[in-house]
Amino acid sequence: VPMVMMHMRGNPKTMQHSSNTNYGDDNREGEGVIAGVAKELMQRCLEAEKAGIPRWLQIVDPGIGFAKNLNGNLSLLKGAEKLRKCCGNLPFLYGPSRKGFIGKISGEDDPKERDYGTIAACLATVRESGNGAGESCSILRVHNVKAMKQAVL
Repeated sequence: VPMVMMHMRGNPKTMQHSSNTNYGDDNREGEGVIAGVAKELMQRCLEAEKAGIPRWLQIVDPGIGFAKNLNGNLSLLKGAEKLRKCCGNLPFLYGPSRKGFIGKISGEDDPKERDYGTIAACLATVRESGNGAGESCSILRVHNVKAMKQAVL
């Protein structure tokens, strides 16, 4: 059975504290949210291997909305292809559906009204790379399946 390795720092009560959302300078090599998330995800994957879960059964989830600020979430969406490469091209699951950062951008307080923003976020992760490497995302976690199906087909 495949296992999903999700990135998160802290716990649900502490994950949005600045100590958990600071990944350093995105403009410095080896720093920033993409480098930090990739490093921590690969550590989880190594721990999973040691626990008997082979790489071919591992799916990674960058944890959109978990221990990331607005810019961190946007960087992970924009840098989906780079992040996947940093993680050895393992299958990726993205779950931006109705998340708070979409509400911050759109001004929509009601999560059920964030489907348009969810579609935009998901499309950012499933776009073709243009270099023959395929898509950056393998699996989407969404609430409005019908709308997402129409968008990605």
